[in-house]
Amino acid sequence: MTHTFTDALGVVLREEGGFVKDERDPGGATNLGVTARTWHAWSGQPPSEAVMRGLTAAKVAPLYKAWFWDKIGGEALPAALALPLFDFAVNAGPARALETLQGVVGARKDAQPGPSTMRAAQAYISGIGLAKLITRFCDARADYYRSLPTFPAFGKGWLARVDRIKAEALAWAG
Repeated sequence: MTHTFTDALGVVLREEGGFVKDERDPGGATNLGVTARTWHAWSGQPPSEAVMRGLTAAKVAPLYKAWFWDKIGGEALPAALALPLFDFAVNAGPARALETLQGVVGARKDAQPGPSTMRAAQAYISGIGLAKLITRFCDARADYYRSLPTFPAFGKGWLARVDRIKAEALAWAG
């Protein structure tokens, strides 16, 4: 089966869940993984709690595509690799996700999904296989989370999410 942005978005939204307002979370009020600040920047709409609670998958899909999927070059990657990269971009930003991938595949860390990054990823896949690249990328992602000062509060959940995304990506890889 060929997976698409819509498939990846479904996985990410399942992970993100619904409305959350945890005072320990620097992102503040969040729904479907979209923070109030992000929603305001995207829509221009004041992010009241009612607005945030009213977000739907259909409302946030264009934001996810433009600000995360397109910025990581999701369409140019094997879907099984694009999924964990996309999920990480949602959590830590497209630049962090791309620089992590670039570090794993030995590409110049410029946070851009350009041709040199795509060539390096393809060469890495040709050399060790897609499954190993997915695993190494997810390991690097977990290392990033462990380095954060908020790891004691959120780390267990982050690492569990990395494991679930990795399992889904490996299933997509076949």
